[in-house]
Amino acid sequence: MSSPTTVPDRTLVTVSGAQIQVPDPDCLIHLQFRRFAGCPVCNLHLRSIVSRAQDITAANIREVIVFHSSAAELRKYTADLPLNVVADPTRILYREFGVETSPRTLLDPRGWTAVLRGVAHDARATLRGKQAAPPTKPEGGGLGLPGDFLIAPDGHVLAAKHGEHVYDQWSVDELLTLASAAERHLC
Repeated sequence: MSSPTTVPDRTLVTVSGAQIQVPDPDCLIHLQFRRFAGCPVCNLHLRSIVSRAQDITAANIREVIVFHSSAAELRKYTADLPLNVVADPTRILYREFGVETSPRTLLDPRGWTAVLRGVAHDARATLRGKQAAPPTKPEGGGLGLPGDFLIAPDGHVLAAKHGEHVYDQWSVDELLTLASAAERHLC
């Protein structure tokens, strides 16, 4: 699982059509690799990101979330999500950052609680008509592992995490700690 030490300038287009510069010359980028559109476990994690959006913004971090689904499929699940969501159905970015797929995604017991919580929440929301049901056959498969990267304005990857199971990613508190340490080193 190798990932780049620096990220070349690029423009990513979100599913809503916005253009995002990566790296961003004015702030840190938290580049998240998630699984598929409608993934209950990804939704669980993204709710934690949204609930702490003010803390993340105050730390000068811009969230960019990549899924291995098409933009059309992602729009079904992310229309009301106040985050920069990017479609990568051909997994170009996944390969570049060394984010893999593996059967251990769902087999590792460390992720089972998150799977149960995510499925229960999404089932209730679906039954109440608040969201579309998760796909039974996800685009790109259901065995993707998560990945997190903190990218400096100059493109250096300051921290990276390649998930080992379905819910193995940085918490908001871990992200804020990493960003704080990075800011001290950048000044």
